[in-house]
Amino acid sequence: MIEKTPTTAQSDSALIRLRQICKVYHTTAGDFMALQNINLTLEQGEFISVVGRSGSGKSTLMNMITGIDKPSSGEILVAGQPLHSMSENQMAHWRGRNLGIVFQFYQLIPVLSLLENVLLPMQIAELYTPEERLARARMLLSEVGLEGQLNKKPHTVSGGQQQSAAIARAIANDPPILIADEPTGNLGSTAAENVFHIFERLSTQGKTVIYVTHDNELARRARRTLRLSDGKLVGDSLTNRPEGGGA
Repeated sequence: MIEKTPTTAQSDSALIRLRQICKVYHTTAGDFMALQNINLTLEQGEFISVVGRSGSGKSTLMNMITGIDKPSSGEILVAGQPLHSMSENQMAHWRGRNLGIVFQFYQLIPVLSLLENVLLPMQIAELYTPEERLARARMLLSEVGLEGQLNKKPHTVSGGQQQSAAIARAIANDPPILIADEPTGNLGSTAAENVFHIFERLSTQGKTVIYVTHDNELARRARRTLRLSDGKLVGDSLTNRPEGGGA
């Protein structure tokens, strides 16, 4: 029983819409239903946490939204684009311009400096002039508190600083959507708090921020929380609603 569905109903303004999404993995031990009949609508500018036990389908759901994996059945529309029917080349092009992904283990390129890591997505997508790319990379690293670390390699800075650089890289192309899968799982409390403040700031700037977390305190700080269990969406609730705020 879904607790509350603020925007599960269809909406013309939806940024992300999942319709009857199922994902089945075929294994030697038999079929495993990772997602079952997920219907979900997410709006631009929402700040959303995704929670559930290990194996509940959280990462699979993120893989559907990012196009890393495709559903066994159902439709995924992001900004009107049908992700479920795109080719790999179309998906790579779309993802580079519309989506930022932050991973638990940072995944910075170790032989590149922090500055070069942030420059790379802009170069691949061929966005901005070389001068604009450099200025933007410097600006983004400054915004996440790394203005003094630009030329350092990832292994020479702390885990929190690496994750901050990964966030700067994820938003280098100014994507409307930021997806983060356990982004603070390897960080201490202070570093995790700093990273979370960056997400909050991006949300206030109109980005749609969706993050998976096992931390119930961090989950409650989102505007909306999705709860999965055994591949099903069992909870969809608004949190931290301002006084007098709408749904």
